[in-house]
Amino acid sequence: MPRLALLVVVLPIALEPSARADETWRNDYPTAARAEYVFACMGANGQTREMLAKCSCSIDLIASRIPYEKYVQAETILRMQQVPGERTAAFRSAPLLTALVAGLRDVQAESTLRCF
Repeated sequence: MPRLALLVVVLPIALEPSARADETWRNDYPTAARAEYVFACMGANGQTREMLAKCSCSIDLIASRIPYEKYVQAETILRMQQVPGERTAAFRSAPLLTALVAGLRDVQAESTLRCF
């Protein structure tokens, strides 16, 4: 019986660091980045308490699926794709870049279904 009690006490402690390591990238979005997303979302959808909750839900879901570094890359590519001209054409046609943006759009679509 003492071995079982020790296992019950030690097992959660042994598992805790790996669980934290797995969650680290999911919580690496700076507060300012989350707030910027929520402000933009509310600007597009309405300045209500309900929209605050829905937009917050959306960025939380995105943060749980995409590491912050990849989110920043995808957002940057999206912004560059909107700039007209030949100099930014590579951002609109490169397969690797369009795949990165497609990943973000897929998660945004999922967040729309879950949160709105």
